[in-house]
Amino acid sequence: MTPRLVIVIAAVAVGLAGCAGLWDGGIERDGHRRIYIYEVEPGDTIYRIAWRHRVKPEWIIEWNELDSPERLQVGQQLVLNPPAGFRPGARASATGSGGAATGRASSRSPEPPPPKAPPTYSLDWAWPARGEIVRSFGDGAAGGGKQGIEIAGEPGDTIRAAADGEVVYAGSGLRGYGNLVIIRHDERFLTAYGYNQRVLVDEGDRVAKGDHIADMGRATGADRASLHFELRIDGDAADPIEHLPPSG
Repeated sequence: MTPRLVIVIAAVAVGLAGCAGLWDGGIERDGHRRIYIYEVEPGDTIYRIAWRHRVKPEWIIEWNELDSPERLQVGQQLVLNPPAGFRPGARASATGSGGAATGRASSRSPEPPPPKAPPTYSLDWAWPARGEIVRSFGDGAAGGGKQGIEIAGEPGDTIRAAADGEVVYAGSGLRGYGNLVIIRHDERFLTAYGYNQRVLVDEGDRVAKGDHIADMGRATGADRASLHFELRIDGDAADPIEHLPPSG
C-alpha cells in the first residue's frame, strides 16, 4: 500500500528546512511553512519510514517527541520535517495536545539547523557482493527514488554485511526494494541491501563485517540477479564506491 501523505499548511514564517529529500517536485516559498505529515501503516518502523523519506530516524523521534518509537500505532501521524526553531540534538518545545505531531504547535523564532559537516572518519568497509557493477550511483535508470549501485551476480550468491552493525530493518515493505535488509553501523552510517532472494537475519541482530546476511535475488521483471546496495550518511545518499575498498 502506498503511504498516505498529507500536506498541512501552517502559518509560520520560515522556509522549508531539512526535508529537501522528501519530495521530488519543487516547493513554492510563499511565506508559509509546509509541514509534511505521515500516517503510520501496518508494519511500519521508524527506520522504514526514515529510509523511505531520507531523514535520520533520530530526527523523526525528536520532531515528534516520541517516548516509545518502537511502538508506533497504525494511523498515528508523524511530522517528517523540522518544527519551527528545531535544533538537532535537543527536543523542540511544544504546546497543545502533546500528540505525536506536537512540533506543529511551536511558536519559537525559526532557526535553520546548522549545515551538516562531512564525516571526519570512515568505517572498515567490505564489498557486500562480488560481481560486475551494472548500475552506478546517480544513474537515473534506477527509478523509484533509489540511489545506490547495482552489482550483478547469480541467483543465490552470498550477500554480506559491508561493515559491523545492527539490523534495523528486514522485510519487503518498502516498494521497489524487494526483500530488503538495512543495517545501522553507527549514528551516521546506514547501508541497505535490496532484491534479495532470501534474508538470513532479523531486526535487532548484530552482524560483523562479512557476515552472510542474505542470498542474491532479482528485481521484479529483471532478467538477471543483482544486489541493489545503498549507503546513507545522516540520511543522505552517498556513493558507496567512494567508501568501499578499491576492488570487490
